[in-house]
Amino acid sequence: MLKMYYGIEEDKPGGATLDPCDINGAHFNPDMYLSQLIREKSLTELMDEEAKTVTQIRSLDSDMQTLVYENYNKFISATDTIRKMKNDFKKMEDEMDHLATNMATITEFSGKISGTLQDRRQQITKKSGVHSLLKRLQFLFELPARLNKCIEMQAYSQAVRYYSKAKRILHQYQHMPSFQGINEDCSQIIQHLCQKLREQFKDKESSPKQLADCVDLLLQLNEPAEGLCEEFLSHARQKIDGDLQLLERQIRLHVGEDVEKLEGESPGQAYLTTPMDVLEFVDNGCNGFLSNICLVIASYNDMFLNRLQDDENLDAIALKKLVHFVNDLMEKYFSYVQRRVQLEKGTGDNTILVRALDRFHRRLQAMNKLLPDTDFSRAGTDIVSKAAKERVWHYLETLKQHFSDCLTDVRQKLAAPRSANNQDGGANLAELLGGLQSSVLEQIKSVLCNLQAFTASDITFAMKPYFRGPFCTHDVREGLVVAFLRHINTVCEEFCEGTGEKGSIPPSLLLILSRLCSDFETSTISYLITLTEEQFMVEERSKVTPVSELSNHSKDSAQKLLNHYVKVQGLAISQMMRKSVETRDWLNTIEPRNVRAVMKRVIEDISAIDAQVGQLYEEGTRKERSSDSSRRTRPLSYSLSAQHRKGQWNFTPSITDNSLMSNIQKLFSEKIEIFSAVDFSKVSVLTGIVKISLKTFLECVRLRTFGRYGLQQIQVDSHYLQLYLWKFVSDENLVQVLLDEIVCSTVHRCLEPVMMEPSVIELICERG
Repeated sequence: MLKMYYGIEEDKPGGATLDPCDINGAHFNPDMYLSQLIREKSLTELMDEEAKTVTQIRSLDSDMQTLVYENYNKFISATDTIRKMKNDFKKMEDEMDHLATNMATITEFSGKISGTLQDRRQQITKKSGVHSLLKRLQFLFELPARLNKCIEMQAYSQAVRYYSKAKRILHQYQHMPSFQGINEDCSQIIQHLCQKLREQFKDKESSPKQLADCVDLLLQLNEPAEGLCEEFLSHARQKIDGDLQLLERQIRLHVGEDVEKLEGESPGQAYLTTPMDVLEFVDNGCNGFLSNICLVIASYNDMFLNRLQDDENLDAIALKKLVHFVNDLMEKYFSYVQRRVQLEKGTGDNTILVRALDRFHRRLQAMNKLLPDTDFSRAGTDIVSKAAKERVWHYLETLKQHFSDCLTDVRQKLAAPRSANNQDGGANLAELLGGLQSSVLEQIKSVLCNLQAFTASDITFAMKPYFRGPFCTHDVREGLVVAFLRHINTVCEEFCEGTGEKGSIPPSLLLILSRLCSDFETSTISYLITLTEEQFMVEERSKVTPVSELSNHSKDSAQKLLNHYVKVQGLAISQMMRKSVETRDWLNTIEPRNVRAVMKRVIEDISAIDAQVGQLYEEGTRKERSSDSSRRTRPLSYSLSAQHRKGQWNFTPSITDNSLMSNIQKLFSEKIEIFSAVDFSKVSVLTGIVKISLKTFLECVRLRTFGRYGLQQIQVDSHYLQLYLWKFVSDENLVQVLLDEIVCSTVHRCLEPVMMEPSVIELICERG
């Protein structure tokens, strides 16, 4: 809107600038640019601009020369390549011409030979055809007798071979009387043969070899392949469905559902009515369901697939039916195994689960050899990977719950001393921190040790890269360790929000969590990540969370907790000071004879905080203390102006001088940032708390009006605070400056500003 008001057109994004003084623009004007430089810049700046321009010109010349050299070399290389290609193509053309000449010569000789032998070939072919026809006629006349003889001798394959050899001719010439009788006799005999083969096919005592021979002969006799396949698979499914019912029954038993007794269940199968563990469940499925389905596949392959036949469609139909049959059953089996594995959540040891998954994976690999068109190992690996991922998720939830329980224990131990002797620092914070750290580390190590069962060298799927890589990198390192470390930081940062139940935590817990995150940042995170990568041989480290990122997160959490601790403790002391100022009548107070009790309580609380922080953090660095510390009893600015006072009635000029001197002094003093971030040291923490407390004291004083004795009471309290607070902060001048501001602000708001003598103030403070 401002541009529209002043008539300034907004440049289109990406458009060319119209500034004639833009040296990189399309409308650059050198004269205007030079005039502007001479007009606006000094001689030194012009010389610098000249040197800069000369450097840019030389750089551009160098770049242009480099580009010319590079293009020149490329042109030379391209010329050599083209010359070489011309020579190669010329040689190739000569060879192709020579080859065409040879092919023409060969074609000419072949035509001459075919013309010479054509007459003799026709004669030989005609006589050979007559001889073959006579032999076939003789075989046809003897065919019914041969078929009957083969059936009597149970040589069914020989009978089918004879009939298959003569079937096409009999059908072709069945309209002739002589061939018609032979065809009818053979058809009746073959029908009888088919009936015998079907009886043998349905016999349950027939061996796999006999079944395969029966199917092969029936298919040669043009029996429908689809019917045979469906009939065989239907008989096989009855037994396999019984195995699946046993697995489903075990799942229902494990979840506590009531099951009915199976039909045909023998008294010896009473063990099926009790829940099995996961290893027994997988063994039962492998030895029952998988073994039976493997036998069905092997028999089916021998009967329908592993044989020579002319019609490829039969193989396709048979294979399609088998694949559909197996996939349907395997899908149900996989669902049962997955449901049973998912029920393994309450156990801490993974040995039995891993052994069960290993046997399951081994048997599936064996099935792939029987049925190459399917890949059950991939589906099995998905189940194994999902089971491993669920175990990792279960352990992550366990670690989260354990950390929550540890925090609850710490809070209870911190609360117990307060209820006994009303001292917040009664508990040993260093011991609580050490116990919390050791408990969390031991729990993580225990979880990693349990998960190592999935990567043991004797486990089949553990050696597969498609399982080991994602499991070790994404599940264990990222999904467990990194996720838990992030959870710790998140939980700790929630205590800084100060809402709900989190807002009622003891301040000492903030201090412990701050030191916990700080220790994690310095050593624990690096140790845990290194331990995880060594135990699980993590190789893919390009797409993982770096240790530096986790350390920075923990450092930020530690800083937030420590800042919040300073804020909470500072506000607690500030609340006492605020109430002490607001609830007192400063205009009508009596002459001060001692230090107010609230100031003594402030020093006691800060001393307790100092002892509390000292249990977890180092002392830190302090500035050297000046020789006259704690000797001034009133602000310097007011002391300088007091010598000009002639009497009580003449205090207004003094106050004016005092205000002027105070403001001049503030110009030369460093600015004090009250809510700045603190360092990880005891001195820095106490300095932050003292700054907040004194700043609150100052702001409360500014809202009140004081009488003569009220001013003197503030003098006494300020001197008392100065005597003790300097030893807690990093720079005693900070305390002095804030106390000076408090006294000066009181003087400004005093109706009768008469200061107390320093000797009297010191006497009162020593007595208090």
